[in-house]
Amino acid sequence: MNLERLFKPRSVALIGASHTEEKLGGVILKNLLRFKGKVYPVNPRYKELMGLKSYASVNDIPEAVDLAIIMRPADEVPDIMRELRGRTFSVIIESAGFAEIGRIDLQEEVKCLGREYRIRILGPNCMGIINPYKDLDTFFLSRQRLRRPGRGNIAVISQSGAILSCLISEIASINRGLSIAVGYGNAVDINESDLLDYLIGESKTEVVIVYIEGLVDGRLFVQKAKELIKRKSLLVLKAGKGIGGQAAAYSHTGRLAGRYEVFHSIMRQFHITEVSDLDELMDAAKALSFQRPVEGYRVCIITNGGGSGVLAADECMRQGLDLPRLSPERRDILKALFPVYYGINNPVDLTAQVSDNDYVRAIEILKDDFDAFLIIALPNVSGITEDLGERIGKVREGLGKPVVAYIASSRITRRIIKGLERHRIPVYPSPERAVKGLKALLYKIEP
Repeated sequence: MNLERLFKPRSVALIGASHTEEKLGGVILKNLLRFKGKVYPVNPRYKELMGLKSYASVNDIPEAVDLAIIMRPADEVPDIMRELRGRTFSVIIESAGFAEIGRIDLQEEVKCLGREYRIRILGPNCMGIINPYKDLDTFFLSRQRLRRPGRGNIAVISQSGAILSCLISEIASINRGLSIAVGYGNAVDINESDLLDYLIGESKTEVVIVYIEGLVDGRLFVQKAKELIKRKSLLVLKAGKGIGGQAAAYSHTGRLAGRYEVFHSIMRQFHITEVSDLDELMDAAKALSFQRPVEGYRVCIITNGGGSGVLAADECMRQGLDLPRLSPERRDILKALFPVYYGINNPVDLTAQVSDNDYVRAIEILKDDFDAFLIIALPNVSGITEDLGERIGKVREGLGKPVVAYIASSRITRRIIKGLERHRIPVYPSPERAVKGLKALLYKIEP
């Protein structure tokens, strides 16, 4: 059974709906009020909840629903599943209190009921999903406490609800958008491999972020990941790398994390991009949401601040990126064009005497010699204007190669960044993070 009715339902029942946002069932209901399909709150104590008719039980809902959300104590979940037989196609169990606290038998009972009734289950102990393109939000976190990104091309899969909320906040803070977000918790049924399989054909998604603690089926995960990276970008962050982390992962979702060394080796073997921490994950995701990766590691840094260029060069070395010298022919052209005090090396240092046009000319002259460009601008000098972003952006459109930027803080920084990102050039808060973002856009074919 595919997951269309989970992510794109026409009707939703919320079992455990509440009249107040002081309760999680009320927060979920408030978030569901934006949903354009039918919403059926279920709570026998109320006739109406937040302006919607309330139903005493699932059996009172006048139709079968595509999706049912359960926010009731764990002990009640098996009986609710029995009531849902023939009444829904998919269920999100957001309630906690299952294998993560040792109640494996209770979780297994729910799993067996889902299989018997042919109901797909997300969870238990999970955050649920957000699909901005359907205005569907099943999270139990309010919009006042967790800012939601707009519509975009980044999908987030997370075993942890806490990490999921952090990733969503970060995506909003870098002004990128979501296609889908899903927290799958204990994965009694739907797991990371199922979700990757769904996203392979999901039209709005171009970048997939995965946070995992333990795998249900490692071979299947690798198979689905290999299929996905043929069409889209995939970034994997694995937790539970050490003994302490593995124990924490088990107490969190009740799943063994497995030996990290084996996992890491398999990721490298099949060219699946694994990141080391949340910062690297978000820097790479931002780059990939703007541009597609290309083959090659030759980077040119163009800067008007020598120190910033050196920091970027050092990070290129740490990241395994190449900084080739300029060819004699290109050096001669640039020396004839620019003042004698410009640094005609790699990095190309345009100094404090720089103008917007100097950046443009440098890129155009060097465009055929490098695989990617890092632009660094310290715009507190008079020669740089707020048009710099637009001008570099227009050059990139005809370049066909990755370009990223670091723009230091000044009064016109925001306008420069706006121009760059309008032309799909990601901007980072430091030279080092710009290099890390650029690395995500470059790859080498191993011999």
